[in-house]
Amino acid sequence: MRPSPGNGATAARLAAVPGIQRVPTRALELFILRGVLDAATCAALIAQIDARRRPSEIADDVGIANFRTSETCDFDWRDPVVSAVDRRIADLLGLPLGASEPLQGQRYAPGQEFKPHTDTFEPGGYDYLVHTAAGGQRTWTAMIYLNAPDDGGATRFKQIGKTVQPEAGKLLAWNNLLPDGRPNPATLHQGMKVRRGTKYVLTKWFRERAADVA
Repeated sequence: MRPSPGNGATAARLAAVPGIQRVPTRALELFILRGVLDAATCAALIAQIDARRRPSEIADDVGIANFRTSETCDFDWRDPVVSAVDRRIADLLGLPLGASEPLQGQRYAPGQEFKPHTDTFEPGGYDYLVHTAAGGQRTWTAMIYLNAPDDGGATRFKQIGKTVQPEAGKLLAWNNLLPDGRPNPATLHQGMKVRRGTKYVLTKWFRERAADVA
């Protein structure tokens, strides 16, 4: 297996960021950083999500009803707010913007959730062949909460017993791959059900190599 690009270097870069927290586990590289986006930027992105939302889709469909019930926004990369956030995330992780997917937003209304899943494509499956042909496997995920709903909506990493509560501007970043390049099963996570209010997040996925992975 080939090593994961950015594996080690990205973790070291993030570990040096003032105020960042590395979750204490050997199972995966998972970091939390508050205050990555300010209130005005979060509000601008929330407005765009509300205006451009569509039902969320899922690769590697496992055939479970209501597995992912959120809505998704495909941001316009030409928008100055979106492009600035794109660059901010890439610079923070030290990964090339060209080796990433376009920035997405997600909206979770009361009762909506994303059941336990990983962000990688399952090797050997049809979706793996389709989605990794250009840019390769997903490496790092960066997710930023844009607000905190009134109740619920936490992100839970079940295998390591870590639950992260939503907070406007808070970033979660994790390495989806093991050192040998295989998907790391310990990255299994879920967007827990929102009980009151609405949750907004944005997500950025990086790939093994630069390519058109839109």
